[in-house]
Amino acid sequence: MTGRKSQLALDLRHRAATGREDFLVSTSNAEAVAWVDRWPDWSAPALVLTGPPGCGKTHLGMVWRQRTDAVVWDSGATVDLADPPEGVAVLVDDADRLDDDAALFHLFNAVTAAAGSMLFTARTPPARWERRLRDLVSRLSAAPTVSVQPPDEELIGAVMMKMFADQHLAVEPDVLKYLVVRMERSFEEARAVVDALNRVSLAERRPVTVPLAREVLDLRAAGS
Repeated sequence: MTGRKSQLALDLRHRAATGREDFLVSTSNAEAVAWVDRWPDWSAPALVLTGPPGCGKTHLGMVWRQRTDAVVWDSGATVDLADPPEGVAVLVDDADRLDDDAALFHLFNAVTAAAGSMLFTARTPPARWERRLRDLVSRLSAAPTVSVQPPDEELIGAVMMKMFADQHLAVEPDVLKYLVVRMERSFEEARAVVDALNRVSLAERRPVTVPLAREVLDLRAAGS
């Protein structure tokens, strides 16, 4: 049992796709995808995507970044706040967790003056942010806010099927059905489960079956 746990602790990374063609759409994210696809025909210079961790909002933000050649900004980013280029696009991920409100407020004003676009991701809508710069919250609260829901079972199943294919693992539908109704519905957990199954399958030379899926889920639950 100890050996198996050490195998599961190995850090094998799965590259996150960022292209629009790699982003699967379901009822949980369709409205947010439609807004991203609508750019640059937005009704305001900024859009706020909200949702819980693991819902895919950062991935969708990166899709928008790729489409717009946006700058990714955080408190340590180097962006010319005084004179940004005309039409600049800026992505601010986890905006509700940043602590440099004054710089972010000036950036918002500068990008707006340059006829640019900004996409913010956050766990909650700006109106619910506490102890933040009032002027910043006011500006962002006026922007369209779209909620990205946790992925549904259909979406998680489709994403995991692609992840298994990327790992060159053949997985039957009954395995996917077993997994998606028992695991946490987030893309991070889906990636972790696929990686764990891949490691154990390779180490023990076993196919990915329902019994193996049960063992891996049990081990992850025991280690949480």
